[in-house]
Amino acid sequence: MSDRLQPLDVSFLSAETPNTPLHVGGLAILEPAETGLDVAALRRRVEQRIALVPRFRRRVRWVPGGLSQPVWVDDSRFDLAYHVRRTGLPTPGTDAQLHALVGRLMSTQLDRSRPLWELYLVEGLKDKNVAVVAKSHPALVDGVGGVDLLHVLLDDSPATAESVTPVWRPDPEPGPADLMLDAAADLVRHPIAALTSAGRALGATGTGLLAAARPAPASPLSAEPGRQRRFATARTDLDQYRKLRAKGTVNDVVLATVAGALRAWLLYRGAPVPPDAVLRALVPTSVRGGPPAAFGGDDVGSRVATSLIDLPIGEPNPTVRLTQIAYSMRAHAEPGRRVGADALVRLSGFAPATLNAMAARAASGLSRRLFNLVVTNAPGPQRPLYVAGARLREIFPFVPLAAGQAVAIGVTSYDGHVYYGLNADWDAMADVDVLAALLNESIDELTEGAP
Repeated sequence: MSDRLQPLDVSFLSAETPNTPLHVGGLAILEPAETGLDVAALRRRVEQRIALVPRFRRRVRWVPGGLSQPVWVDDSRFDLAYHVRRTGLPTPGTDAQLHALVGRLMSTQLDRSRPLWELYLVEGLKDKNVAVVAKSHPALVDGVGGVDLLHVLLDDSPATAESVTPVWRPDPEPGPADLMLDAAADLVRHPIAALTSAGRALGATGTGLLAAARPAPASPLSAEPGRQRRFATARTDLDQYRKLRAKGTVNDVVLATVAGALRAWLLYRGAPVPPDAVLRALVPTSVRGGPPAAFGGDDVGSRVATSLIDLPIGEPNPTVRLTQIAYSMRAHAEPGRRVGADALVRLSGFAPATLNAMAARAASGLSRRLFNLVVTNAPGPQRPLYVAGARLREIFPFVPLAAGQAVAIGVTSYDGHVYYGLNADWDAMADVDVLAALLNESIDELTEGAP
């Protein structure tokens, strides 16, 4: 049977435009071993591990006449040199230069005629570090059971032995007649499969919110994005969040930190912030199910629940803001269904790309009028990880902009720190660096009075 895309994946691909590329990804900072890390070594590691995520060598083929959903087929011209590329900064590259490069790379759509992913090795950073910029389409990431290529590149030790590179021979690509015959056979075998799968996909995004939610408040964050992006980052200490565990979960503290930064950013812009002002965040959370297929279970592990949370930016007291957000999150929680940080890491190894892919899918299924921004928080392991012997020092997620959104914020915790990645529209958020800096001030404000 053909490896056919699900209806939600198809609608997601169809909704993508040059102004709203919908890939997820991130920026990883690596500290190479004495032998260094060059693009040849990175390609070698990808070649050794890519068999674990076979869809990363497949591309989308559309069925003539739209007779059925498109299918994944092996890319007969698959070229690792196209997907894993080398670029660089003038040594020693600054954070501002690196962020500008990430913004440019993330502004362009992935080539639909090839497998929907790219990796860029960035050289020229200070302290002899290198960076990897990753792009993957959510349709690709979700389709492999919630496993991104980065998952299989990471090791627990720098001394992981290199494995034998498996031989890969692509299956012959079907012709137009083959695609139509196979689609017709599928329609005969499963005449209502498309309707039921579409219903399941829509239900997974939590669309019950549509009936109950009010329109999102007017805000400078509501803007039609152009073609160019800005990227900014913030790095904070996980211990600051743990100090506040008596007042809320780590995710509650993350949302309170974002709320405080948004309040300060609006005041910096001279915008009015009345006491009852709120901004609504779409907050995706992985929900309990079986483990993903790649880990011996089924695909129900890749579900996501979405909550619409009002961030009380009008409240000047940071502790009260945190209390209000914690209360809202508890009201949205489904007892026994949320997956804790440790469980999500056990299932996926490292969660950011997976949850952000699901977040993008969830955001696409809801009206842009219902929320002002997306905020994701995917926990990661609190131990060092390595890529081809190079230590992963920092990782900043990249969440795509939904239509009508000016900024999206991805968050992940890793090895004692909490990292924020801010994806922003070039014109609407020229001061995104200010918002990123205010995240540090916001978490400091929250923890000032903590024991």
